[in-house]
Amino acid sequence: MSAPTPAFLPFARPTIDAGMIDAVADTLRTFQLTSGPQVLAFERALSDYHGGRSARVVTSATAGLELALIACGIGAGDEVIMPAQTFFACANAIRRTGARPVFVDVDLASRNMDLAATEAAITPRTRALMPTHFAGLPLDMDALYALAERRGLRVIEDAALAIGSRWKGRRIGSFGDIASFSFHPNKNMTTIEGGALLFASEAEAERVACIRFHGIRRLPDGTRDVAEVGMKCNMPDVHARLGLAQLARLEEFNARRRVLAARYFARLDGHFPGMLPLRGDDGHSWNMFAPLLPLERMNIDRKGFMDALGARGIGSGISYEAVHLTSAYRVLGHREGEFPNSERIARQTVTLPLFPTMADSDVDRVCDAVEAILAECLA
Repeated sequence: MSAPTPAFLPFARPTIDAGMIDAVADTLRTFQLTSGPQVLAFERALSDYHGGRSARVVTSATAGLELALIACGIGAGDEVIMPAQTFFACANAIRRTGARPVFVDVDLASRNMDLAATEAAITPRTRALMPTHFAGLPLDMDALYALAERRGLRVIEDAALAIGSRWKGRRIGSFGDIASFSFHPNKNMTTIEGGALLFASEAEAERVACIRFHGIRRLPDGTRDVAEVGMKCNMPDVHARLGLAQLARLEEFNARRRVLAARYFARLDGHFPGMLPLRGDDGHSWNMFAPLLPLERMNIDRKGFMDALGARGIGSGISYEAVHLTSAYRVLGHREGEFPNSERIARQTVTLPLFPTMADSDVDRVCDAVEAILAECLA
C-alpha cells in the first residue's frame, strides 16, 4: 500500500487557534462591529508593546503609508526615496499623494536599501526616506537616522514585514519617526486585513486618527465638522479583537520562525552558496525565507522550479518583482539595468514556506524537494 500524499504546504499561513476564533465570535455577538472598544484596546496594546509610542490602526499597511505621507505634508512636487526591491504598495502610496518615488538599489545580501545610494539620490525636492525592513531584517537604523538628521528628512519605515523585529535590542517602531506595520494573513501576525502606524509625534497620530475616518471631528454641541478631506480606512472591532489575540502570541510566533529559518540555513547552505538571505541576529523576525536560484546553471526557469515544487505539494512565491520595471513606473522613464541588485533579486528570488505551525519535518520536506529539483536541473 502506498504512503498517503502529504498535505499541500503553502508558503505562508496565519496561526489562528480556537481561542482566537472564540474571541472574534464574542466580538460579533456584541454587535459593536466597526471601530470601537476593541480598536482602542488594540491601539493601547500596540503602544505598550512599542514602549508607549502612539499607535493608530487602519485597514491596511498601504493605507497607513499614504496616511503617514499626508501627516508629513508630502504631496505634489515632492520626492520620496525608496528601494527598487520591495512590495508595490510603497511606490503606489507615494504616487497617490502626488509625490514622486525615487528608486535606489539594495544590498544583494540584506535586500535592504543602499544608504550610500540613498544619499546620492537626495535632491532639493527630497522630503522623506521610505526604507523597507526586508523580510523582517532591520535596516541599519543608526546609519538611516544619522542620514535623515544630517539632510533634514522625514523617515517613514515600511515595517510591513517587521512586527517584533529589533535593532540593538529595541523594537522597530519603538523609536525613530513613523513606522508602518502590516497585519495581512501572510505577515507575522494578522487581523485578516489591517495595519498600524507608530508615531513619534502625538499630534501627527491624532491627525491621522481624524483623516482615517473622513476627516471628521466632533464639535462640542455633538454635530460634526470635516476638518480636512479624509479617507475611509478605520479598522473594524472584529479585526482588532483578532489582533489583540495575535499580538499576545507574537513573540512565540517569531521565536518559532527563527528556529525554522535556522533549519533552512543548516540544510540549504551548500546548495545556495552566496545566495541565501542574510542571517541577521535574534532581532530578525523572519517573515519569509527567500533564497536566490542559481538560474544561470539551471536548465529550467524560475516558473519551472516553482511548478516542480508545486507538483510535490509545496507552495512558493516571489518576493519581489522590481518595482521600477512594472508598467506603472516604466512610464516615468525607468528601464532595465538601473538597479542591478534589485533586478537580479527580482529575476532569481523564490519564497519558500515559512510560518509558525510548520514542523521541522516540513522544512526537511521542502529542502528534500529543493535538493531533488536542483539535482535534476543543474547543468
